[in-house]
Amino acid sequence: MEGIKNIIFDLGGVILNIDYKLTQQAFEKLGIHDEAAFYSKQTQHELFDLLETGKIGEDEFVKAIQQYLPHPVDSADIIQAWNAIILDFPLRRLQILQQLQLHYNTYLLSNTNEIHEKAFNKILQTTCGYPTLAMFFDRIYLSHRVGLRKPDPKVFELVLRENNLNPNETLFIDDSPQHIEAAKLLGIQTIHVTDGISMEGAIFRNKE
Repeated sequence: MEGIKNIIFDLGGVILNIDYKLTQQAFEKLGIHDEAAFYSKQTQHELFDLLETGKIGEDEFVKAIQQYLPHPVDSADIIQAWNAIILDFPLRRLQILQQLQLHYNTYLLSNTNEIHEKAFNKILQTTCGYPTLAMFFDRIYLSHRVGLRKPDPKVFELVLRENNLNPNETLFIDDSPQHIEAAKLLGIQTIHVTDGISMEGAIFRNKE
């Protein structure tokens, strides 16, 4: 990857395997209709934006979801449905991240929330023994912690500014086209991970 000194990674769909349909199906079972419009990769209800920018927490989120349900549902079932999207951390990807740390400055930039953070940290601990992703990156930016989410250009500018990164020397890897386009507008190099291209495939293809 000629000229690249810094790599910014997305989390879900790039490093962490996820499946939006599982949460959609879980919401449907709870009684939410038109679940695809309520929550998907492309669009989501304002409620999720509030959660992912830290404006509401777990308790407020659960109470808000309960208002959309036709009958009372235990909070644990709502959390389980919300976390259904989260699958696994392929060990090979974690190993690649460690290898890349030897040659690049690496950062994580993820739209996520406190509920998912607790869930994926448990999976990470089971997978490799580390309690958080901090071991794999120079710095981590989670939307609910910084109060900004992609594709807002301010969150990209935050990462660039706080780490004194040159956009032309920075690569951003994400699976959402709207996030890729936002990064491009700031002069950041990009790799769009699609259904046919995994993170590891994209990295090795661009090394050649």
